Amino acid sequence: MPTYTLFHGTFIHLPRSPPPASSDPGSKHKHALSIHHGVLWVSVADGRIGGCQWGVKRAELERWVERRGWVWVQQDDHDGEKEEGGGDVVRVRVVCAREERNEFFFPGFVDTHIHAAQYPNTGLFGSSTLLDWLETYTFPLESSFGDSNTKTAHTAYTRVISRTLANGTTCAAYYATIHVPATNLLASLCLRRGQRAFVGRVCMDDPRFCPSYYRDASPEESVAATEATVKHVRGIDPEGRLVAPIVTPRFAPTCTTTAMAKLGELAASGGGGGEQPLRIQTHISENRDEVSLVRDLFPDSPTYAAVYDRYNLLTPRTILAHAVHLTPPERALIRARKSKISHCPASNSALGSGLCPVRTLLDDGITVGLGTDVSGGYSPSMLEAVRQACLVSRLVSYSAERQTGRESLSVEEALYLATRGGAECVDLADQIGGFDVGMCFDAQLIALGGVSPTTDGDGDGDLDDDDGSVGNVDIFGWESWEEKIHKWVWSGDDRNVKAVWVNGREVHRRKEVGSW
Repeated sequence: MPTYTLFHGTFIHLPRSPPPASSDPGSKHKHALSIHHGVLWVSVADGRIGGCQWGVKRAELERWVERRGWVWVQQDDHDGEKEEGGGDVVRVRVVCAREERNEFFFPGFVDTHIHAAQYPNTGLFGSSTLLDWLETYTFPLESSFGDSNTKTAHTAYTRVISRTLANGTTCAAYYATIHVPATNLLASLCLRRGQRAFVGRVCMDDPRFCPSYYRDASPEESVAATEATVKHVRGIDPEGRLVAPIVTPRFAPTCTTTAMAKLGELAASGGGGGEQPLRIQTHISENRDEVSLVRDLFPDSPTYAAVYDRYNLLTPRTILAHAVHLTPPERALIRARKSKISHCPASNSALGSGLCPVRTLLDDGITVGLGTDVSGGYSPSMLEAVRQACLVSRLVSYSAERQTGRESLSVEEALYLATRGGAECVDLADQIGGFDVGMCFDAQLIALGGVSPTTDGDGDGDLDDDDGSVGNVDIFGWESWEEKIHKWVWSGDDRNVKAVWVNGREVHRRKEVGSW
């Protein structure tokens, strides 16, 4: 078995950004792509990046391996062989990104907010807004994942995991349903496929808002069911290398105060045996009608954020989805509690929820990641979330109501939110999101294709199937790497994702890709 997987080619990521000084939370940090060419090696044993050496060319690779005393192997069938001197042979399996095909390695995307159970409804929202969309589409679908029927859950969950991996999502914060068997199944499937995941059994027990056919019978049942899922997830992945539990009160209108208080206590306790408090995920201020509803349901709380804070649900390990209509006091409270925000631009637009002022959140010193919010969002692609984050920020920037002079998000900033920012949201900033030595190798190999021909040979310029292009991105040969990345962001899709690794293990490869 190889000691390392050796990756060669172009590596592109966003360097980790230092936090702004506490006295100046609005200080700007310009994000720029870090582009390197050479080799990077990953330990097969633990999936972490063992080292890198830039400047090694493809023609020099075999000799470079030999100079280090390593052995280049093609198959994983060399266990037990020793060097003549008695030491273990260091074997490396090599994966190369081809320069002529404009291939490069990029960190895996982190989807900080996605409803796995809603995947079959992707693209189905008509002209609904949030609250009637829940009643018309979402609750009926989720209720079908009942304890006596996990076939529907298996079909949906298998597909959403496959689809997100194919789009380069190596880590996802999943919402499931209220059903323990189906939620446990989601965790088991993520582990089996090798996707890093935080799996939450949805808690909703308040009869004032939850439909009679889809809610927990009591706060006690809601918490007990959550504890059952926490126990299951820890049982299948005791060290939490890939799959971990996350406490998931759906949102304030679906939870009684008793349930929220008990969930806050459960998270703070670590869920029984945990060294750290459990992660928490929920929704906040997605839609103006929702904000009004929370005001009516919780008249003793000054703000939506204050509801969560009262029940100890605003923590450094909390992910708040949407946050479109936060007030300045709420933003200050969230920053003080070090809670994180998942920006879901596609969903916010599709459901007409509003335009989230992400620049304001960032200037206030709040950590932000991106989420697809399937199926409020119409695509499981984080690349689409990156695009929409850029577009929404431009609309906010140029809105007549917001003549603030703040800049719109750059492509580089949006990619940062999809990688490093997401890693911070799920409390894995030191583990994933980049290619730093010692981090887990969660990565995707992107292929943009060869240089596009000026004609198809007949002189008419039509594209042939074998012209060397991959997907919608056209490369002409004169672009810089920064320009290629911009083209990928604006025109790329899952066809450009050649392969995906999580913890150094290959978890997805396009069918047409042969052996390495």
